Amino acid sequence: MNRYPLWKYLLILIALVFGGIYTAPNFFGESPAVQISSAKSTVKIDNAMTTRVEQALQQAGLKDNGIFYDFNGLQGTVRARFDNTDTQFKAKDLLEKTLNTDPADPTYTVAFNLLSNTPKWLQSLNALPMYLGLDLRGGVHFLMQVDTKAVLSKRIQGLQSSVRVSLRDKEIRHTGISRDGDLLTVKFRDAETRNAAKALLASQMTDINLQDVAGDNTDFAIQLSLKPESLKAVVTEGVKQNITALSKRVNELGVAEPIIQQQGPDRIVVQLPGVQDVARAKEIIGRTVTLEVRLSDESVIGAIDDNTAVPFGSELFKVGRGAPAILYKDPVITGDYIAGASASFDEHQQPAVSIDLNGDGGRKMREATRNKIGKKMAIVLFEKGKGEVLTVATIQDELGSRFRITGMGTPAASADLALLLRAGSLAAPMDIIEERTIGPQLGVENIKQGRNSTLYGFAAISVFMIAYYMLFGFFSVLALSVNLLLLVALLSLLQATLTLPGIAAIALALGMAIDSNVLINERIREELRAGKSPQKAIEEGFGHAWSTILDSNVTTLIVGLALLIFGSGAIRGFAVVHCLGILTSIFSSVFMSRGVVNLWYGRQKKLSSVSIGQIWKHSDDAAK
Repeated sequence: MNRYPLWKYLLILIALVFGGIYTAPNFFGESPAVQISSAKSTVKIDNAMTTRVEQALQQAGLKDNGIFYDFNGLQGTVRARFDNTDTQFKAKDLLEKTLNTDPADPTYTVAFNLLSNTPKWLQSLNALPMYLGLDLRGGVHFLMQVDTKAVLSKRIQGLQSSVRVSLRDKEIRHTGISRDGDLLTVKFRDAETRNAAKALLASQMTDINLQDVAGDNTDFAIQLSLKPESLKAVVTEGVKQNITALSKRVNELGVAEPIIQQQGPDRIVVQLPGVQDVARAKEIIGRTVTLEVRLSDESVIGAIDDNTAVPFGSELFKVGRGAPAILYKDPVITGDYIAGASASFDEHQQPAVSIDLNGDGGRKMREATRNKIGKKMAIVLFEKGKGEVLTVATIQDELGSRFRITGMGTPAASADLALLLRAGSLAAPMDIIEERTIGPQLGVENIKQGRNSTLYGFAAISVFMIAYYMLFGFFSVLALSVNLLLLVALLSLLQATLTLPGIAAIALALGMAIDSNVLINERIREELRAGKSPQKAIEEGFGHAWSTILDSNVTTLIVGLALLIFGSGAIRGFAVVHCLGILTSIFSSVFMSRGVVNLWYGRQKKLSSVSIGQIWKHSDDAAK
């Protein structure tokens, strides 16, 4: 009657092994480490850096406990782990001197960090500890407001320039283009010209609305506005571009797991756990990066080196992928004119980068390249006041609003260049509207209090359950332990960031889980009071309690999902742990608990009693 088939016990065993493996990394602690990241957008760290770091440490007699390479989709980093902080400090000084030949203009950033001591065999299974949030580890928090009006104004300005260029290229004459907020009005002398312009703009610009404007016999006009979905897309893309740019920048701070995410339509949250230097963080986040497209100086003939004479009005660039090069100081266009860039392939299926300019940028590019076919043009990135050549290309034809850069070599190189062109600078200015600094000691205290509250609560529940329900209480405590084990394992597997609200959600999950076991035990007691045999009471007790447990957990899960969907920040963190806790609670309280009871009592054919505490038939009856 109360026996599980073998496959159910195997499922429980698999769940226990899973929980043990993915919970274990949280108990190994962390070791001091240093992180090497790129200080320049044009310098990419690859796996070869691990060999350079290893050789430098060996030559200096500094022993490491492992060197690891990691690529986060934007930039690569190398981390070296050590036994103690003394070796960590020595390694940082050594690597800063070894890797950076010019201390005034460092190529690489070497920062302190912490690495988990999880064994490699666990790491190979993706068993890693949970990340600690800002309130548990300390660090800085910024809430930044993106100037969406500037994003829209820039887009409308580009649209105005595009309309002017398109009409001029097709020799459609107008009497003026005026702007009123987000609306553009183009005036014409006659209806025929207006209709021709309307047809042209409708075919070239699918993201705008066109509407005739009523006027007198001498004033024919059309009104242009971006479609609502286009306006929303402009703001969304601007915020995403700022997030991408910020992600690249905070990489220099040595933050293991920064949180950079959108909050609402126009705000960005930046959390940097472990960072205490607010001034340094502000400097990195607010850094200005600009792009320029320049023509090569045609008067310079032959190879270029340090002894080459630089003509007046030109500039020598010695750093970058396409360096050395002598370019005119006056740029053709700047990064402000680049509307988009993406990795693509040319007609020979070779890697390339497709670039889209706004209307004004297309006009400038067309005028600059019309008589420069066969000449060279370079894209230069200016960062920290110094310029680096990203690429030098030969002009094959007159360029306009859309053109391609070929000869990139590999798809990875084209993707990197497209990323730099898109995210080299912020799409719109941002203001810091909220700033908080949390000290590391406060984080340690928060961890201690959260751990103690969970531990003491678990101990109190265990004592009560065993004292009140005896052996069945012990089974409930065992199921509660499995619930906690699986919950921590899932959070670690998902690489969730644990915060104070998350600890509160864990405590709540334990309370809800033990409530389910109390319900099961009381149902079994009711069946025993009704005169059922112990085996029958166990079977019907679990069966009757299941529907009630399911109903209560489903309704609570709906609330958790609502918090997850509509909440943000700490509320979402609470909701994630809360929803996972409900799922593990159902498994442990019903499936796991029933399995232990079946294993203990199910093999006894003639069971006369069960250890479930006192059972009262009526208030004045004696205990059985």
